[in-house]
Amino acid sequence: MIKTSSFGKTSRGEQVYAFCLSDGVNEAIILNYGGIIHSIKIIGKDGNPIDIVLGYNDIQAYENNPLGLGGIIGRFAGKIENGRFTIDGENYDLLCNKGSHHADGGSEGFHTKIWQHVFEGPAGNTLSLSYTSPANEANYPGLLRVQVNYTLEKGELRIDYMAMADKKTPINLTNYTCFNLNGESSGTILDTIAQINADKIVTTNDDLIPNGNFKSVENTPFEFLTQHRIGERINDTNDRDIMLQGGYDTTYLLNKKKDEFTKIAEFEGSRTGILMEIYTNKPALYFYTGQALNNQGKSTTYGRNTGFIAAPVFLPGAIGIPAYAFLGDPVYNRGQIYRFTTSYKFSIRN
Repeated sequence: MIKTSSFGKTSRGEQVYAFCLSDGVNEAIILNYGGIIHSIKIIGKDGNPIDIVLGYNDIQAYENNPLGLGGIIGRFAGKIENGRFTIDGENYDLLCNKGSHHADGGSEGFHTKIWQHVFEGPAGNTLSLSYTSPANEANYPGLLRVQVNYTLEKGELRIDYMAMADKKTPINLTNYTCFNLNGESSGTILDTIAQINADKIVTTNDDLIPNGNFKSVENTPFEFLTQHRIGERINDTNDRDIMLQGGYDTTYLLNKKKDEFTKIAEFEGSRTGILMEIYTNKPALYFYTGQALNNQGKSTTYGRNTGFIAAPVFLPGAIGIPAYAFLGDPVYNRGQIYRFTTSYKFSIRN
């Protein structure tokens, strides 16, 4: 059963609800504003709940949320150079919100919208959120209908994404939940243990715009094929890319078959033993270590490297780069169904 409570009203007077999903042990709270994952509480070794999600105490703070923390990102996660792309010979100019570039659906992306809600599943334990993005929103082509389902069962939070447009359009949905597996008020994530099943990262120009190439992670600070603490090599002054990013702000090409749903990464809180395993059928993983965090959160002030994002995505730049699109094409035809899943499985490692 999902419990519903009020989370206040937006500056436009829209009612915001908080939905509490529980598996009988752990719980997740999700807002109808932006589909934001407000908290995930995992029962720790001592039997007490630990909130592992960075977030805010009121809707006003979420309205002033430039990183989109916790929210559904769309229509297109990642940067689009100069906000421009071409489909079937027609040019589109999106609204730019990251300097001269368009990023993460724009300043009024899906993480800023009120979503409609229903409860589904045999026991009513699935929260189904829906939003209709009108044609030309942020200058994207076509009307897009989106549904995102959240289900919490046996320590697993599953997010199912579905969408369909009435005109050919790019779609790249994900969620920017910012995690700290030692607890959202516990300080930095530099001692968090990470493992990512990827041999390559996307390379970029100085504006962090993908340039169509890949870089091997071998003998670089981006190698997480074996376990490393996030902070172990984060200040490597010999690597141009990590210096440019100021930490990790990169996209990994995952070692998996196209459309295969499989485990692609795991992260462990070194102090709590909370293990988070990530499963997806997307081809890539966006990994960000909170370089820009500098604001008051739920129970503390968040600073640099106090949380990380690990979001499955299409490769950024795949709209215009055939080599990237071959690994997962984000441009969907009219009536073509977009369907992807991300699952976060939580447990305690002794």
